[in-house]
Amino acid sequence: MSKIALPIWIRDDKSIVACTEKIRVMKENFDEIQQITQDAFEDGLLMEVSETQMRAVLHQMVDELINPYDKT
Repeated sequence: MSKIALPIWIRDDKSIVACTEKIRVMKENFDEIQQITQDAFEDGLLMEVSETQMRAVLHQMVDELINPYDKT
């Protein structure tokens, strides 16, 4: 499995997140998310769940994430 190319992280005001420690944590988090998601995807396929359905449910999970820091 190849690792996804991560973007340059930006804030809502379009300034760049340049802190090395923050970038490292983001990379570690996304590496872990990618591995866990890949494992769940493969498990679903092995259990004969539709690939299309697996992808749709994974997308839905991301779409339903809640921002606990929402300022509105």
